Amino acid sequence: MLRTNGLTKRFGGLTAVDSVDFELAENELCSLIGPNGAGKTTFFNLLTGALSPTDGEIEFTPHDGAQRSLVGAEPHEIAAMGIHRSYQVTNVFPGATVLENVRVAAQAAGPDRLNIWRNAGALDRYLDEAYAVLDRVGLADAAETPASALSHGAKRQLEVGIALAGDPDVLLLDEPNAGVSSESVGRIIDLIEDVATDHAVLLVEHNMDIVMEVSDRVVVLNQGAVIADDEPEAVRGDPAVQEAYLGGYDPTESDLATDGEPA
Repeated sequence: MLRTNGLTKRFGGLTAVDSVDFELAENELCSLIGPNGAGKTTFFNLLTGALSPTDGEIEFTPHDGAQRSLVGAEPHEIAAMGIHRSYQVTNVFPGATVLENVRVAAQAAGPDRLNIWRNAGALDRYLDEAYAVLDRVGLADAAETPASALSHGAKRQLEVGIALAGDPDVLLLDEPNAGVSSESVGRIIDLIEDVATDHAVLLVEHNMDIVMEVSDRVVVLNQGAVIADDEPEAVRGDPAVQEAYLGGYDPTESDLATDGEPA
């Protein structure tokens, strides 16, 4: 569904993403992990058009079966093709209601995204979709609440809802548990697992316990290059991964986490 071949990004003399070959299958939940500065967020930015690659290809085959190259496409064009993302830093419209945040995202993904003269209240199909999304992410009761009034964990749920609007084929979730309280983590994990039942999901996550629990597959980046790509248990026992990630991940320990990676 989503594939890269030799994907490379250089910033002057720094190679942030180094000839990465990667593939995400339909309805697969793949976690992307690695130490701070490994290139994870840069990789996301390449997939979504926020950055242009120095070299390599990005190919996307949505459900319509038509293969497309994403190199050179703008972020809004890639989103319209069916690849949506969330961000490390909470990214919602704080002055709008929870419902309006999702409704606007749904309209932006539909044929009325440029119809600025029509009364938004007449676009019932986007309201219906927004309510359905909010029900799925557990925020239906907060539909009329200003987004600014939500807890941090609920804002993370809203971000996933915004990414779901428009029914994309692929979701890229960049540290959806960052800054979330321990009592909210379980809700976010359940939401990620639910979303992965009918979407391909690429997840950046620093908490190894979460990664091992939810992932079908784990890809490990170090200094921009892939050093492991396998099922969670195989990655867990890989000496190269243990050495690169936190200086050695001990599978007998729990609740290991790191600070968020700089963009």
